[in-house]
Amino acid sequence: MSGEVVPSRRELRMSDADREAVVARLNAAVAEGRLTLAEFSDRVDAVLRARTFGDVESLVADLPAVDPVAPVAAADVVELRSQAGQLRRTGRWSVPRRLVVLAKAGSVLLDMRHAVFGHRVVEIELFTQAGSATIVLPHGATANIDGVTTSAGSARMKVPAVPEPVATAPHVVITGSTAAGTLSVRYEYRFWRWSW
Repeated sequence: MSGEVVPSRRELRMSDADREAVVARLNAAVAEGRLTLAEFSDRVDAVLRARTFGDVESLVADLPAVDPVAPVAAADVVELRSQAGQLRRTGRWSVPRRLVVLAKAGSVLLDMRHAVFGHRVVEIELFTQAGSATIVLPHGATANIDGVTTSAGSARMKVPAVPEPVATAPHVVITGSTAAGTLSVRYEYRFWRWSW
């Protein structure tokens, strides 16, 4: 249509899928050692708050482009730390073989429903104090929380503990401790059109 104003890409609003693609790019950068975990966490938080493509340009300007065909290699061991804040991994992210999580006075959410598993068995060492930790697994995945110690808190699991003999779904082994807080391991909840 003549005279129609077409917004530049910088002004276009991002979709959830667009944000997930940027997070995957940041995930690749931290796995390659281009970003520290603190930088990764700060940039992911900014991406999740972004409304337009212009909002995320500065977050990836110093990173190489990711080949959309090449798979993102998961790091072997990743350590995440948080104090009096939120630690969240959601969307499409690479799950390492071993994940160490240390959190005080805050909340932890590891949403693995759309995550990429490079290993069938994943170990999570979880140490939380005065906070909550929620691990959401993809359907069919199993978990073991026998190695978790609780003190003035609780650990609940709502998924099978033992995989089937021919299972190919991920199996997550969780160890560590939770003090004055809660640990919940579950599948996604659904209500009408919503899931979480």
